[in-house]
Amino acid sequence: MSDRATQALVKLALEPQWEARFEPNSYGFRPGRSCHDALEAIFNEIRYKPKYILDADIAKCFDRIDHRALLDKIDTFPLVRRLIRGWLKAGVMDGKQLFPTQAGTPQGGVLSPLLANIALHGLEERVATAFPKTRKVARWTPAVIRYADDFVVLHPDHDVIRRCKEVIEEWLRGMGLELKPSKTSISHTLEEHEGKVGFDFLGFTVRQFRVGKHHTGQNGHGQPLGFKTLITPSKRKVTAHRDRLKEMLRALRTAPQEVLIARLNPVIQGWANYFRTAVSKATFSTLDDWLYWALRRWACRRHPNKSVHWVVTRYWQLPRWDFATGNAVLTRHMETRIVRHVKVQCVKSPFDGDWLHWGSRWGHSPDVSHSLARMLKEQQGRCASCRRCFFPGEDLIERHHKDGDRTNNKRSNLELLHGHCHDAVHRQRQAADNP
Repeated sequence: MSDRATQALVKLALEPQWEARFEPNSYGFRPGRSCHDALEAIFNEIRYKPKYILDADIAKCFDRIDHRALLDKIDTFPLVRRLIRGWLKAGVMDGKQLFPTQAGTPQGGVLSPLLANIALHGLEERVATAFPKTRKVARWTPAVIRYADDFVVLHPDHDVIRRCKEVIEEWLRGMGLELKPSKTSISHTLEEHEGKVGFDFLGFTVRQFRVGKHHTGQNGHGQPLGFKTLITPSKRKVTAHRDRLKEMLRALRTAPQEVLIARLNPVIQGWANYFRTAVSKATFSTLDDWLYWALRRWACRRHPNKSVHWVVTRYWQLPRWDFATGNAVLTRHMETRIVRHVKVQCVKSPFDGDWLHWGSRWGHSPDVSHSLARMLKEQQGRCASCRRCFFPGEDLIERHHKDGDRTNNKRSNLELLHGHCHDAVHRQRQAADNP
């Protein structure tokens, strides 16, 4: 615990410095940025022109980072350097046996994601310097969009993409890394290339389709493009989600309906919230249809001697066909509203002091609930007690009832506090009540 606390302190010292230096299209494990920002960046790059894609993954990124190269790149105070070097060289315990770590960052460590981002910092700049901008050709420099160790390179020229792959492989060798051949491929967003159209990234499928004049997208001058760019949930993620629901139904085949609903709702809501920024309505509808028949099989199995009409009347509330009992109602995928995500500005960072911007931005984040997002926006992203900023996804955020009555959930009675601020407020209240 002492080491983890020290790592957290080192992260607090290093992160603001590196957030000011990180490349604009790096989105993984960074405060204020998410998978949806990376997807929007890809959409902005291909919305007006089909492009070739280098979809790449770094093999065992966290396990193979060269320690000396990483420490040289961090270039920090000797005390911090010695601490980081000690953590990198600490070794790994497997049972009662200690294995030395000659490369890589500690898996699960507080500082590991930041160290990985520092190690991969400079990849976008290296590609840009290999293909400098020219006045004759607009947007000639390839676009590199990275989320942790997954990244894509986009460009309309196939030869440039192949050259980018060579440049990236050469650059990665300096950090002791290499691309994973089985997960590295070249495809095209519109045309078939090597038997494939489009690509999968962060659980989404990115692809363009040829359409007629009534459905085509338009460029900035209102001219028809002849194609439309769609980002949808990938088939692999849909299948994995369906398999998970199937396993839950099998494991809870003898459980009461209330328990089944309580277990299914968080899974359905979480999955739908992640994919609600894409073109997902058709997928949501298909999943709801599949889930109805799976639930009907689950219900009929419990009552083999009853008719289907009796089973439906027992477990579904008509006319809405809600799978419900009492106050427990199963959430449908289709009930999740599609909300387009607004990409973070490339130069913005939560450490830049623009809390009005970040409070407003987190007020529309798909990563938090609607009520929490509204309160974050109203409080401009700050704690009502200490007035310091929140980092959704990292800080523990508590809803505090001002009058102490937990049943009074009126908006005027609620405010957001840090977890430790919330504890301090209640300690002060208890001390006042019991002098």
